[in-house]
Amino acid sequence: MDKKKLALIHIVKKELGLSDEEYRTILNAAVGVNSAKELDDEKFRTLMNYFVRSSHYRVNPYGLTIRQKVLIKALVQALAWDENHFSNFLQKYYHKRSIENLTKNEAIKLIESLKNIKEHSAIADKTLP
Repeated sequence: MDKKKLALIHIVKKELGLSDEEYRTILNAAVGVNSAKELDDEKFRTLMNYFVRSSHYRVNPYGLTIRQKVLIKALVQALAWDENHFSNFLQKYYHKRSIENLTKNEAIKLIESLKNIKEHSAIADKTLP
């Protein structure tokens, strides 16, 4: 098992707040293994598909997914924004206090906004002397 894929599985486990018992039950039910180290590429894809389709994958009742939440956090980190800066941005443009309150569509728009900001800041950095 690739270390990056193993790390991703553990990130998803943590983000979903799964106990070890719940995690092992899902591994066994979805792909028939007791440890993520036993996964091959096909079983990894099957497990990820299971998470995507399960209710565990939804962060809130509005449809926000764990993948969107992780991507938003990664983009904020890539922009080197502190929590206060991001909270102000979220409040000003999306009228939300935290990521957990976003709908799936709002998260899509936020992700695109953050990507655009990142792209424009990279272009600006290249043009500075």
